[in-house]
Parts: sequence; structure tokens; C-alpha cells
Amino acid sequence: MIRVPTCILSSFQAPQVSHGHDPDLFVQIGSLTKPLTATVLTALADDGVLSLDDPLELFLPAPSGTGITLRHLAEHTSGLPRLPPGISGRDPYAAFDADTLNSVARHLDTLVTAPAGTAEEYSNLGYALLGAALTAATRTPYEELLHRHVLAPLGITDVAADPPSGRRLCRQGLFGRPHRPWTVDGAILPAGGLWATPRATARLLTDLLVDRRLGEPAPAWQKAGSLLWHNGATGGASVFAGASPQGWILVHRLSGRSAVTDKMALDTLRLFIGPRA
Repeated sequence: MIRVPTCILSSFQAPQVSHGHDPDLFVQIGSLTKPLTATVLTALADDGVLSLDDPLELFLPAPSGTGITLRHLAEHTSGLPRLPPGISGRDPYAAFDADTLNSVARHLDTLVTAPAGTAEEYSNLGYALLGAALTAATRTPYEELLHRHVLAPLGITDVAADPPSGRRLCRQGLFGRPHRPWTVDGAILPAGGLWATPRATARLLTDLLVDRRLGEPAPAWQKAGSLLWHNGATGGASVFAGASPQGWILVHRLSGRSAVTDKMALDTLRLFIGPRA
């Protein structure tokens, strides 16, 4: 049996850390990056820098007439597909840089699968475009926006796009050698490229969803009854974070099998708060 390094932090029990995981080392959090990007969006809207209903072409070289707004990107109702064109291989986002994103933006009208605002389709491409729009609107790098509008107000430090190599925790490959993580620090960063320690990630979860220190939760969070949640996965890591009025949970595993991670989190929630989770 393969023993997967696992870290479970929650409001229900003491930390559960097994098989070499470490809550104080940086791990990839994948698409759990998206709620942080959406929180930057709502902060900029609250400051009057932009509006959630601004059209995408106001900031990026996208064709007019798609009807896609920043809100559509944040809520996954843009009509764009899940992935940018050409994403494949063992390190799928390695070549997805700013120039590639701008090239894709110029042809968005050929990629939409439904009119903006009419259907929900989860889109990494949409969040890459959203992050690029936020940086263009403010002329500020994504990481600086994240620090200024999310991390600094919450007093959280252990979140980064490129943490020190000595503080990274990666899945082990053949013969115990570290598995090479996906390259996600380019244009895909706002959609799924952040690293964070599990302790910092739990702080983000509780500050944003439980204590609501930055106001109402951003539109990226998914809803299932009273549960607000988001997950994320890369080639070598997966995470689930969720909170309800009865409590919260964060599960991180050094495995890309997100379905197993999600089930572990939901089973734990049901154990402590019943079938409503």
C-alpha cells in the first residue's frame, strides 16, 4: 500500500499529520489559488479601481462583443473552456506565458462554448485571464496585488509563487527522489500556481470564510448547502478547504488524486457535523 503524506487541519480535532507531511513547509495548493485571486478582484472593486462588470477587453487584447466581464470570469460563467488550447504533457503549463495568454485572448471569440452569463463551466483559462486583467488594470504584478489586498491585511506570510527550495515539500518519486512539480508560475499563476504551508492555508480559510475579516467571501468559493469550499490539484498535490457554520477543515495530500482528498475531507466533515456537510 502506498502511504501518501497527508495533513488534516480542522476545528474538530488536533492536527492529523502522517507519512512525512509537514504543516510548516510549502506545498502546492493548485486551484485553491482562485479564491485568493477573486478576493483581490473584490478588493479592487471595493476601492473603486475597477468594476466587477467591466468588460474583459477594457484590460486585455480581447475582441469586443464576447460580453465577457470580470464577474463572469470570477464566477465561471464566461463560456470559456476549462483549459487554454494546447495544454498537455507531463508539465502542462510550462510554456503558458504572458505572450501565449495574450495570443489566446485575441481569439477568445473562437473559444467560447456558450454566451457569457448563461452557463457555468469551471475554467482555468478564465482565471488566468482574470489575473492578467487585474495586473493590467493596476499595472502591478499579481504577487504584489495578492500581498497588498489579501496577505498583508490578514498578517499571513507563508504564501508564495516561488518559495525557497529548502522549504518546499514535494511528492517523492522513484527511489525516494523528489517528484518534479508542475511549472505554474507563469500566466496560469492566478488560476492555480500558489504554494503555501498548510498552516497558512488554514489561516486563509478561517480568516476569509469563518471570521470574514475581508468581508463577504469572494465569488470563487463553491457552495454545497451551507458549506463553502474549494479544492485544488497539481500533478503531485491536492487540497480541499471548506467551512460551514458547524466548523471547518483543510486536507492536503502529496498526491494529485483530488477525488480521494475531497472524499477524505467530506467524510471527516460528516463524521463531526452529520449528513448536512
